[in-house]
Amino acid sequence: MNNIRQKFKSLGIEVPSILLPRGADPRKWPVIACDQYTQDRDYWEKVRAEVSGAPSTLNLIFPEVFLSDDGAQRRIEGIHSAMERYLKDGVFGEPRQGFIYIERDTPFQKGRRGLIAAVDLEQYDWKPDARPLIRCTEGTVADRLPPRMDIRRAAPLELPHVLLLIDDDSGLLSALGERAKSNAPVYSTPLMMDSGSVSGWFLDAEDSLAFIAEKLDGLCGRSTSRYAGNGKPFLFAVGDGNHSLAAAKGIWEEFKAAHPSDAAADHPCRYALVEIENIYDPAIQFEPIHRVVFNAGFDKVVSLLSEMPDFSCRPVKDAKELVSLCASLSAANCFGVISQGRYALVETSAAGIATACLQPILDRYAGGSPHLIDYIHDDEELFRLAEGGGLTVGILLPPVQKSGLFETVARVGPLPRKSFSMGRSCEKRFYFECRALF
Repeated sequence: MNNIRQKFKSLGIEVPSILLPRGADPRKWPVIACDQYTQDRDYWEKVRAEVSGAPSTLNLIFPEVFLSDDGAQRRIEGIHSAMERYLKDGVFGEPRQGFIYIERDTPFQKGRRGLIAAVDLEQYDWKPDARPLIRCTEGTVADRLPPRMDIRRAAPLELPHVLLLIDDDSGLLSALGERAKSNAPVYSTPLMMDSGSVSGWFLDAEDSLAFIAEKLDGLCGRSTSRYAGNGKPFLFAVGDGNHSLAAAKGIWEEFKAAHPSDAAADHPCRYALVEIENIYDPAIQFEPIHRVVFNAGFDKVVSLLSEMPDFSCRPVKDAKELVSLCASLSAANCFGVISQGRYALVETSAAGIATACLQPILDRYAGGSPHLIDYIHDDEELFRLAEGGGLTVGILLPPVQKSGLFETVARVGPLPRKSFSMGRSCEKRFYFECRALF
């Protein structure tokens, strides 16, 4: 077993001690990732009504739609108090060391596979020029980290919504599913708000751990020659939760600075709980993350986009036609502009992923203000906001291909921030497992 754990350590993996709820209603315990529905307070109010006072991860997270509200510090203190109360009152069973194999059905995809594990933050760095074993795929905005670090700092528990991708055409997760499902699941439940269902099976037998270590070691060794990058291993790409993982890294760096002795080397803060998924899983679809621009107006946004090379703009009759055109035009990057019944298709000759030419323009407009731009995951939500009145404008982005992600990140580093989403909002990770941080 010690040899297996040493192998995991070289792969940036720690076998976590996982806390699962004992006796909580499984339909009320899990809620969606805190960085979803950031312009939809009504969604989160419905979640609160659904939970109706029962033990729930809703009480252990800070939905980002409320980050700019007054009383943020009181809310954070309330989250920490709820964590301590759940630990004291026996909401959780005894911690169990191992991995959890997951299968998730959503309204759009069936049987998405994942593996809950802990990763070593010493093997991760979000800075653009870094080439560690665990790499971010999108640009990280340092100004967005402090509120997320405030939540994690002094928190007795962590709940994962970070998704790490592996570039695995050998079928590790499929094989793990066959092993895991010979036993009963440790949880299996429908998810609230019509978000599908999730089931999890514990994996802690020595032969299963050895199998995981062997397969990941093979992928790690292959990566040194498969991608450009001076032969440096590249095992994990952050698919979702870049800023959450960066915040965990920041807290670990703070902890090291405050506790320089060797005794802190394996403190729980050194690790972060994540879900590992396979980029080849057919149930994982990459979706664009659209932009909504506030206090601008339709004509202003079109004028901003005119900075793009070989810019052209033409009116479109309705939302349906705009979505169809954005999905079908592949010769050039294209964007839809929407506001209060006006629709236009913008085209440009700018090469590469669409966000590479768009984001710098929007950043200049925002001038560092976090309130002038937001990032929206679903077409329907974008159109709802853009048709809502005032000077709000939606920018519809074209589809995103997931092929070549590892090669691109290895070659050029992180993509512009919010370049893609792994599925639609309702398909995002629901919190279930917890891990003690202190």
